Amino acid sequence: MKIAVALKQVPARDSAPGVAECDLQFEINEPDAYALEAALQLREAQGGEVVVVSAGPARVSTAIREALAKGADRGVHIVVDNLHQLDVFGVAQLLREAVASESPDLVLTGLQSDDLGSGQTGVILAELLGVAHATLIMAIEVKGASIRVKRELEDGWFQHVTLPLPAVLTIQSGLNKLRYATLMGIKKAKTKEIRELSGTVTPASVVAGPGYPPSRSKQSQIFDGDPEKAAQALAEKLKYEVRVI
Repeated sequence: MKIAVALKQVPARDSAPGVAECDLQFEINEPDAYALEAALQLREAQGGEVVVVSAGPARVSTAIREALAKGADRGVHIVVDNLHQLDVFGVAQLLREAVASESPDLVLTGLQSDDLGSGQTGVILAELLGVAHATLIMAIEVKGASIRVKRELEDGWFQHVTLPLPAVLTIQSGLNKLRYATLMGIKKAKTKEIRELSGTVTPASVVAGPGYPPSRSKQSQIFDGDPEKAAQALAEKLKYEVRVI
């Protein structure tokens, strides 16, 4: 079984918003780390290959190498410098081309990204690939040319669904205990293949960065003088200008 894992590199969780990218530390998106772990466990049980697919600038190769050190077999790096400007549909378009070229039996993604948190990339990717999909996956059982998955619903309810392969699954965070890269794994990762693809997508909409500091539209007003007159002036302002009393 060939399993592709869509992996995103995001700013470290302790990074302050508004800081220039050159001053940030980056790491593997934690929900995607759970998708990688699920893929590695499936390969250990079923055999096959795990291919990590990630899009972004040159720095993304470090995240791919980390995934290879944890046990992934190969990596695909979609080199694109404007990933931060793309909406979810644009990112899914980039992933579709790379994933389609690998023809995997199964594609796993994390629940959402720690930076944007839309939770839509996997769903849109499945639609673009024209394959079945399911979200919030807690367990995966391979049955020949199909899989049976356990989905987490609300209030402690679960749903079991059978899907034909190929399929795209969004893995629930916390499903398994994440493994660490071993020293041997780090050494092997240096010789594993990372295939580079050039990615170009014109964003349908642009994701704007946060603006700091926020614009100030209101100012405070101090009522000085006699307390009784100050209270009367405050009451009049609240009644006739603010209109809250």
